[in-house]
Amino acid sequence: MSGWTRRGAIGAGAALLLGTRAGAADRAVRTASGDLTGTRERGVRVFRGIRYGIAPRFRAPRAYAAHGEPRAADRFGPVCPQRGPYGPQDEQCLYLNVWTAEADARARRPVMVYIHGGAYSNGSVTDPLNDGAALAARGDVVVVTVNHRLNALGYLYLARFDPRFADSGNLGQLDLILALRWVRDHIAGFGGDPARVMVFGQSGGGAKIATLMGMEAAHGLFQRAATMSGQQVTASGPLHATERARAYLAALRVDECDLAPLLALPAARLVEALDTRDPILGGGLYFGPVLDMRWLSRHPFWPDAHPLGRAVPMILGNTRDETRAFIAPDSPTLRGLTWDNLAARLATELKIDILPEWVVAQYRARFPASTPLDVFYDATTAGRSWRGQVIEAEARAAAGVPAYVYQLDFASRTDPRRGAFHTMDIPLVFGTLDAAGSQTGTGADARAASATLQNAFAAFAASGRPDHRGAPDWPRYTLERRATLIVDARSRVEDDPRRWQRELFARVPYIQPGS
Repeated sequence: MSGWTRRGAIGAGAALLLGTRAGAADRAVRTASGDLTGTRERGVRVFRGIRYGIAPRFRAPRAYAAHGEPRAADRFGPVCPQRGPYGPQDEQCLYLNVWTAEADARARRPVMVYIHGGAYSNGSVTDPLNDGAALAARGDVVVVTVNHRLNALGYLYLARFDPRFADSGNLGQLDLILALRWVRDHIAGFGGDPARVMVFGQSGGGAKIATLMGMEAAHGLFQRAATMSGQQVTASGPLHATERARAYLAALRVDECDLAPLLALPAARLVEALDTRDPILGGGLYFGPVLDMRWLSRHPFWPDAHPLGRAVPMILGNTRDETRAFIAPDSPTLRGLTWDNLAARLATELKIDILPEWVVAQYRARFPASTPLDVFYDATTAGRSWRGQVIEAEARAAAGVPAYVYQLDFASRTDPRRGAFHTMDIPLVFGTLDAAGSQTGTGADARAASATLQNAFAAFAASGRPDHRGAPDWPRYTLERRATLIVDARSRVEDDPRRWQRELFARVPYIQPGS
């Protein structure tokens, strides 16, 4: 481990501007990825497809260095091989993108580094919802988005089979650490301040950030953090991760005593085997960070907030109707839903060991006007999606370190049945209200909710506090008050807004999926 963490890095002064201010539009920025020229779009300079690393299969990444003539950084790099619509796909997927008002080393703007969602198995920052132009312009920040290894390529734990792959269970995290080192060493040349770096991420991106806060190799690479519907209370245990790896190898017909064939298989075959049944959880194989005692030596938020992350102020957010994004009303799980079968349907979706009939009775007594569908979504959101955020906020509050909590109540304007569903805050934070896939609409109410989140995130990147002019006072989260910013067309702060549901599900232990 130490050999990789101590490798010589190009110093912060290496990201130097070439040319003079007179040629600002065509000026190149010198980095270890080569001399780069970007494009100008909507008033900001954009640099796409900056390669930051080399990704040997199932081994730790290496920094990328290039030489030669300046090249145009005008198109996204490939994404990690995966199931889904994103492309092109390639194992060499360690690329990042930068949006900045001006690539001037004297500007020293706050830096916001986005880590995409998709659990640990899929996703990409090439999605139009993640375009950084509007956020960079409105917040006067430098926006960076990062692709990295996912699924088996990023998290298949092979260390117990072959010591040559000792780093394999946390490669996706090591990719992100390498990207953050690139930011530290080069972002000044793009107008950013390497001493004010904020990481923010949605869903799996938030979980990756929570994990980074417990990794010594990431310590000091970012000074603020924000997670959006993404938590990682505990990592996967190494024995469970080994059992998953064994099942995956069996599907590929690779002998665990001889992993050489694994290195020769085409990436498409590695993706096909992701459908292998998980021997621990059932369903498809879970991939995520592993408690390998090498890169991750204790859980991020268990039994408390990791000491390494306590110096980093944190925003934690969730949406009001998280699970409306995962389970459609016409899905087999919900088709024909009645009061008679609701408890049975809940039993498989709550993901915690609690008496579902009792849960249904509690909701019906509290909310007599609710339908079975309402109760299903409310209970699965509270018991399955909010619990991790509550635990992390409580852990930070108990340690006396800053945490600011928000709940997104702004609901879909194109499909009201979905409410404020999981991912709804992405276009609001980025300001991509009119992008394909956004369901916010572009009306005054959407712009107001977006302004609340954009201004708060930009202020947080700048100072470590979300306060900004014209916004409601947003106090730190404490166990006594549990102040929460309710984000809507008219945002407000409420104390402990989900108290009844929080207390209901606090009766049972929380088990992190995949641990």
